[in-house]
Amino acid sequence: MKKYGFDFPKSIRKTFLYDLEENWYLPLLAKHKGLKMQTIKRSNFGQYDMAVNYLTSVLEEASAVNKLAVYNIDHMAQIRFRGKDAETLLNRSLGANFTGMKVGSCKYTLLLNEHGGVQDDMIVMRISETEFIAVINAGHDITDVVEEDGEKQELIADIDRIMVQKREGEEVEASDISDQLVKVDIQGPLSYKLVKEVYGQEVLRNRNNPAKNMSYFTFNEFKRDGENYYISRTGYTNRWGWELYIPVAKAEEDFKHIVSRALELGGLLVGLGGRDENRISAGAFGLPLMGQEYDPQHNPINAPLFAAAVDMGKEDFLGKAALQKALDQGVEKRLNIIITEGIVSGRGVYREGKRIGSVTSSINSPNLSHEQRLAIGSQRKNVNEPAGTAAIGLAWFYQNQFESDSEGKDIFFSDDGPVRIKVEFYREDAEQKPIGKPLLGYITGEGVSPATAPKALKHIENL
Repeated sequence: MKKYGFDFPKSIRKTFLYDLEENWYLPLLAKHKGLKMQTIKRSNFGQYDMAVNYLTSVLEEASAVNKLAVYNIDHMAQIRFRGKDAETLLNRSLGANFTGMKVGSCKYTLLLNEHGGVQDDMIVMRISETEFIAVINAGHDITDVVEEDGEKQELIADIDRIMVQKREGEEVEASDISDQLVKVDIQGPLSYKLVKEVYGQEVLRNRNNPAKNMSYFTFNEFKRDGENYYISRTGYTNRWGWELYIPVAKAEEDFKHIVSRALELGGLLVGLGGRDENRISAGAFGLPLMGQEYDPQHNPINAPLFAAAVDMGKEDFLGKAALQKALDQGVEKRLNIIITEGIVSGRGVYREGKRIGSVTSSINSPNLSHEQRLAIGSQRKNVNEPAGTAAIGLAWFYQNQFESDSEGKDIFFSDDGPVRIKVEFYREDAEQKPIGKPLLGYITGEGVSPATAPKALKHIENL
């Protein structure tokens, strides 16, 4: 079979915007904020050299989304599927149901393996009756065999996992178009103002009813100076915002315009650290991340977005049989937000001395209220002071820790306020036995930051 994915890169990759971050944004940020020039803190993410944070701290960047945050997401890839059988192939390969999906709409979905484990999560846009674009995670564009710690590991790109499902006689063409587009996300209450100023209000209108604004999980196409753009209302942070796909020929000019105006409006360019906080603090349940909450060894049942990403009513798709078997047997596990007095990455979660789960993500957050931090019961001064911070995270639990009402729904709030289940977080030895002194925290269903992404744009269009 034809290989579509790329070879493993001989050296770490750089996004199109890398040099602009280093040589244009850094001096601009330093001058604007009166900061001393330093190097950008970077990390390997999906074989891309990505900024963790710039001259501003992770906490500053994480809080920017409450006003205006811009993200370099150009490490993510865009895969185009074309042909009269493209819908059929995607239905067979992915969890969502694309039958009847409207042109101009987006769907969040999962690419599973035959065991029901998650290979990747993605957003799919329907461009026409016979064309789709899938937006996939960084590093999921590589098909190769690599050696790590003396062991060989096979990597298979999403495009190859999908195209191997194509049957003889079906008409589908697939191509990676990431080198044609530069992905920049604009999030926060002032995102409407910024997009309108840069591209004009018409790009934010409903394509089927221009008198109204775009609906949530839709996208528009528009041309500028003869170049074709896509803009989707699919915020990664669960706050108001847009994901913008800029043609390469316009990317430098547009990026400078967007970021310059963002700084003037009190916003920031946000690195990996701030983005990680933003997705954990998104809405009531946070947003799972591939490689953290999702992995190929475990199914996604009872993750917050499972019902949105997977249609078990579909006739068949890759991984359905395994998911159905698990559902028939009963799945008790749950993914919940945790609030802790410090970072607890990789720790076991204990309740009354019993191990009940494990932490998959944890990061300090500026978006917790003082009341939420005081509820931890910590002795740490930085947690308890009014301008302090604590950590937020996500953890998988073997069983649901919340009581249920008569309809079987989890009880996250009572007359006294949010239900907060006190737990402890231990480091563990090789046999998964707790060691050392625990950090304190609680499990919650109250969320950290309100989910504004689906709310009407009338709330922000005049800001």
